[in-house]
This record gives sequence, C-alpha cells and structure tokens, in this order.
Amino acid sequence: MTMTDPIADLLTRIRNANTRGLGTVDIPASGLKKEIVRILRDEKFIKNYEVIEDGLQGIIRVYLRYGPAKLRVIRNLKRISTPGRRVYVGKDEIPHPRGGLGIAIISTSNGVLTDRQASKAKVGGEVVCYAW
Repeated sequence: MTMTDPIADLLTRIRNANTRGLGTVDIPASGLKKEIVRILRDEKFIKNYEVIEDGLQGIIRVYLRYGPAKLRVIRNLKRISTPGRRVYVGKDEIPHPRGGLGIAIISTSNGVLTDRQASKAKVGGEVVCYAW
C-alpha cells in the first residue's frame, strides 16, 4: 500500500506520540517534512529534531516537548491542504489560527513559513497545517 499523504502521516505520528507521552518519534524524511519540524522547533512546539541517514530517504527523529507534570505543549496538529483538496491563500487572506495563539504553516515561494512570517514577507501560498 502506498501512502497518499505523507504530511498527514507526519502530523498523525507526532500527535499519537504526544498523546501517549513518548519522548521521541521517528518519521520517514522528506524536504517538506524537515521544514515543518524545523518550524515546530523554532516555534517551541517540540524540543528538537535530528535527521538520521539510513542509506535510503533518511529518518527524522523528533524530540517531543512537555510542560510541568507531562502537560502536552502540542494541543493539536491539523492538516489543512490535502492531496485531494489543496488550500491556497493570498497575502491578504493568511489565517491566524486560534486568534493568533496557534500557528499556520504555509508553503510559499519564499520557502515554508509560519503565518506571521508570511504576513511580514507579504506572500501567500499553500496552507499545509495548523498547530496549537
């Protein structure tokens, strides 16, 4: 069986590991996935990540982050644009999930950016997912 939506798989693996309180989760690597986890790290949703070369496509090992008493930092990760239904926004329609408390990850012509970075750069693009 082939995977039709690797980004949804990435988000689901992180969501599941986060719900179970695991420290790390391994995900098959790709360029877009690396950019998504980089943003999650920069926005303090995860502790860190590393790319492990395995002679194939590589593996991204994500180190999850928790607050005091194992409180989850990631409340939810939601896929917006899917292979069957792409969601694009112009520079004036950039979403700010949860009234700005969450982030939107947007694939733009300037690379993969958060909603705030895309607004500042005045570029639109494909809305990959929301995190809060």
